[in-house]
Amino acid sequence: MKRFYEQVSTASVDDGQRFEVLLDARGVRTPMRRPLQVPSPSLADAIAEEWRAQDDEIDVESMPSTRIAATAVDRVAEDREGYIDQIAAFGGTDLVCYRAQAPAELVVRQMRVWQPMLDWAAETFGGELVVTDGLLPVDQPPDSLARLRGAVAEHDLYELAALGVATSASGSLIVALALSKGHLDAETAFDVSQLDESYQVEMWGEEADAQARRDTLRAEIECSAAFLELLRKG
Repeated sequence: MKRFYEQVSTASVDDGQRFEVLLDARGVRTPMRRPLQVPSPSLADAIAEEWRAQDDEIDVESMPSTRIAATAVDRVAEDREGYIDQIAAFGGTDLVCYRAQAPAELVVRQMRVWQPMLDWAAETFGGELVVTDGLLPVDQPPDSLARLRGAVAEHDLYELAALGVATSASGSLIVALALSKGHLDAETAFDVSQLDESYQVEMWGEEADAQARRDTLRAEIECSAAFLELLRKG
């Protein structure tokens, strides 16, 4: 899509309860043609900056805050409970519950890095998850999964959109919740979620396509963290 606007600004709506980005005095709309409004002026400013930074051709992939906000408006608001279920489902097969049997160094790393994540989640949300050293799925305690779903449900529409990105990118509900709660920063969340891959890189090196995929996942986690921080900033 070619850039079709000159000026980018922000404005408050609903008596200052929400904020929107204006392109030549017209509010930005989502792919579903809904008004793109957010609850934080800091987030609105960040979205506005993404639109200002566009050249002759608009590159949506370079606008992560815009995309996450649009997801909140178009998808999360449309089916909040379904979106919560989608995120919470990661708890049933969470990355940090599936450990290697060998080599010994990887087993030690997983225990040192992943077990504290499970301990934190158990203390913070209640209930423990089962750890396995095989590839076959293991049934998790229903009460623990219910508590994790409750933790997800505490997030508002915009937080849920960011949490969904972080969960998908990390492959772990526990890591995403730790990021959302400020227990992990973006860099640490990426490192925790990529522990296995990082070990393989150390052993065998990394091909260009694998590196590109890791870079994409890192960017998604960083964007999710930045989005959540802007929401907290107000």
